[in-house]
Amino acid sequence: MSLADSSQPQWAIFRHTPYLIYWLARSMTSFAIQIQVVALGWQVYDITRNPLDLGLIGLSQFAPALILVLVTGAVADRFPRRAIMIVTLLVSALISAALLGLTVIGNQQVWLIFGLLVVFGTARAFRGPAVQALLPNIVPPSMLSRAIALNSSAWQLTMILGPVAGGLLYGVSPLAAYGTATALLVIAALLATQIPKPEQHSESEPQSWDTILAGFKYIWKEKIVLGALSLDLFAVLVGGAVALLPVFARDILEVGPVGLGLLRSSQGIGAVLVAIYLAVNPIRNHAGLFLFAFVALFGLAIIVFGLSELVWLSVLALAIAGGADMISVYIRETLIQLWTPDRLRGRVNAVNMLFIGASNELGEFRAGMTAFLIGAKATVIAGGVGTVAIAVIWARLFPELRQAKHLDGRP
Repeated sequence: MSLADSSQPQWAIFRHTPYLIYWLARSMTSFAIQIQVVALGWQVYDITRNPLDLGLIGLSQFAPALILVLVTGAVADRFPRRAIMIVTLLVSALISAALLGLTVIGNQQVWLIFGLLVVFGTARAFRGPAVQALLPNIVPPSMLSRAIALNSSAWQLTMILGPVAGGLLYGVSPLAAYGTATALLVIAALLATQIPKPEQHSESEPQSWDTILAGFKYIWKEKIVLGALSLDLFAVLVGGAVALLPVFARDILEVGPVGLGLLRSSQGIGAVLVAIYLAVNPIRNHAGLFLFAFVALFGLAIIVFGLSELVWLSVLALAIAGGADMISVYIRETLIQLWTPDRLRGRVNAVNMLFIGASNELGEFRAGMTAFLIGAKATVIAGGVGTVAIAVIWARLFPELRQAKHLDGRP
């Protein structure tokens, strides 16, 4: 029985060595970033006590992806994706080491941190499309949707363990948190060197505005893809509460850095349970209806979190929000990887990463700026209400997506 046979057990894909190495490298990268994010959030808020600075952490990392979106995807289609992954992981490790160095010397200038995060975000802007587009080059098509679900499971698992580890490590010492993140990124880069060079259909067309904008044109043409991406973009952009968790942990729930790690992990707990279920039981019918229903559920859970002043209820609400958001992530990633030709995957994934960055990092800036004006609790509650409204509006704007039953384009 070949690996491509979809009748094999779900975990049989790990017998495929290139995917196993890819999965380990990507998981270690996510784990390192989650540790670093917790450390950065607590450290910056501890220095300034200004929620706007929490938003600037996200904006510093998102700006490069926005500025370079027409470049990063084209690079992933023209140059070896594995090599891009290795180089950008090494650059990220250097930035983590630099953050460690600033902590050692007792830096209190947050603008230096933001400057390093711009470089970190630049490396991630190039790595994201390359890593996403690399997956179909190393996984049999018949197992791709399950590989995507397993990737999402691993990412969500790091969102559970990473923030807890980050909170614990930062509680011991900021040096422990940044040092661990640096080591994990170096290990991930070394693992990436062991991925066999895959077959890649490199872009051979002469560079022009048509080829550069091909990813945008593809998404605009495929209304179901456009609807799924834009729904996820605006839902998380409006309803995301992650950037304000340091405020809730310190000032509202009063749970300290370890509690901050628990709050950040809560969304991952719900998400990983859903992702594991999807890995074994992929969505086979009514995909569009599932998408809209769970985006609305995400918004309702965020409203509950904003209203709560009880730790257990806050954790539960975030876990439900994470599980609901996982449905959106799964549908979006499956649509992109299954519907996009390999020669366009880098550019389409660059747009996808831009959307993800806009919803997460730009959403963090939006949350920080709004919290500065009206307070953290009001910001989170209003964001949840806005997310529910977006789910209703998008269901009317994109009837093709609402009526979609399957993720592979079949009626």
